[in-house]
Amino acid sequence: MTDLPRPSRRKPDTAIYERMESRVRSYCTAIPRQFTWAEGAWMHDSQGGKYLDFLAGCSSLNYGHNHPVLKQALIDYIARDGIAHGLDFHTDAKADFLDALETVILKPRDMDYRAMFVGPTGTNAVEAALKLARKVTGRQTVIAFTNGFHGMTLGALACTGNEGKRGGAGVPLAHVSHEPYDGYYGPGIDTADLLEQRLADGSSGLDAPAAFLVETVQGEGGLNAASAGWLRKIATLAKRHGALLIVDDIQAGCGRTGRFFSFEEMGIRPDIITLAKSLSGIGAPFALTLFRPELDQWKPGEHNGTFRGNNHAFVTAAAAIRHFWSDGAFAADITRRGDLLGRRLGAIAARHGMSTRGRGMMRGIDVGTGEMADRITGIAFREGLVIETSGADGEIVKVLAPLTIDDDLLAAGLDILERAVNEAAAPTYSIAAE
Repeated sequence: MTDLPRPSRRKPDTAIYERMESRVRSYCTAIPRQFTWAEGAWMHDSQGGKYLDFLAGCSSLNYGHNHPVLKQALIDYIARDGIAHGLDFHTDAKADFLDALETVILKPRDMDYRAMFVGPTGTNAVEAALKLARKVTGRQTVIAFTNGFHGMTLGALACTGNEGKRGGAGVPLAHVSHEPYDGYYGPGIDTADLLEQRLADGSSGLDAPAAFLVETVQGEGGLNAASAGWLRKIATLAKRHGALLIVDDIQAGCGRTGRFFSFEEMGIRPDIITLAKSLSGIGAPFALTLFRPELDQWKPGEHNGTFRGNNHAFVTAAAAIRHFWSDGAFAADITRRGDLLGRRLGAIAARHGMSTRGRGMMRGIDVGTGEMADRITGIAFREGLVIETSGADGEIVKVLAPLTIDDDLLAAGLDILERAVNEAAAPTYSIAAE
C-alpha cells in the first residue's frame, strides 16, 4: 500500500520569523509549517506532519531529499576532514568533479567546454555568461525573451521579463531587448521569423547583439516549452549575426526534461551553458558556467567569487553524475515517468477545459488565473501536497516532483492534485473552503 501524506493542522509558532526575518519571504507564507527533516519525496514538520514534495526545492532536489548515495559521499568526505572552502585552489574534490563532468557528461555527448566556477547560485552563472559574451564580442545588447527568468542580480534581472521581479531593481535595467518567445503570439506566428526580420532591418532599432539568452522550457515564466525547430532558428540567427547562444539550463537541466541537458534532442550546440539548482544533487549551493574553449578569454581574477569553491557540493555533484548518468537508464526512466505525468495532467486539464504546459518532468496545468491556481495549491497543501505556481500571473500549477519518485507515489500525489482541481473548480467552491 502506498504511503500517504499526514499533514498537521496547526500553524507553528512563527514569532521568531515575524520578528527577525524580512517580509520578502514567499514560500513560507503559502506553506506555513516548520520543517525538521526530509527523505526522498517526503518532508516532515515539527508537529509530526508528513508532506509529499512536488516542489523539490524548485528543481534543486531532482534526486529527492538526502539521497543515500549522495549523503554517504558527503558524510565520508566530512569525516576525513576534506577541504570545505577552497576558493579556486586545486582540490581532490574539484578534480574528481571535473573528471566526472568530462568523462560521464561531456565526452559521451561530444561536447568540449571549459568549466567556470562562479558564485553559489544560478544568477551568478548567468552574470558570468553575460559578462563573457560582452567581453568576447565587444557588444552590449543581449536578446532575451518574453516570460524568461534568469535571476535576481541586476544583469540577470535585466534579462528577466516579469515586471514584479524587475520592479525591485530600483535602477534602470538596460542593454537587453526582450523579444517574443516561441508561441508568444499563438501557433500561427513564428516569432523566430519576426526576430530575423528585426535583425536584418537596419532601421529596426535593434543593436547588434552580444548574445541570445534562452531557456528551452521557461520554468518561472509558465512552463512554456520551445520547439526544436524554433530553437534551431534562434541558434542559426545568433551565429549569422555574430552573437553567442547562451542556454540557461538552471531549472530545465540536470535531467528535469529527460536528458542531462534540456537541449540534447533539439539539434543545437550552445556557445555557453549555465547550470545550478540540482547540479550538486543534494541542495548544496553550486553554479557553473560552461563555454567553448575559444571563448575562454578571461584574465586571471577578472571574474571571481568567494564561494566558487564549495567542495562539499563538488563531492555530491560528482557522486550524482556517476550514480545517475553513467548509462542511459535514468534518462529513459525520466522520459517514461514524464510521459505518465503528461498523460495524467492532460486528463485533469481536459476535464475542466484547461491546458497543460512543459515537457518531461517539468510540467503543469494552466488553470486560467492566479487566483484559481492559489486555490488549487492551497487545497493540495491542506491534503499534504507541497506544490507551487508559475507564470506571468501565477496561473500555472507546476509539478516539480523528484525525478526519482516511484510511480505509485507520483500517482498518489496526482490524485491529491486532481481532487484539489475538482474542488477549486466546482461551482459551489467558496473562500471559506480554504
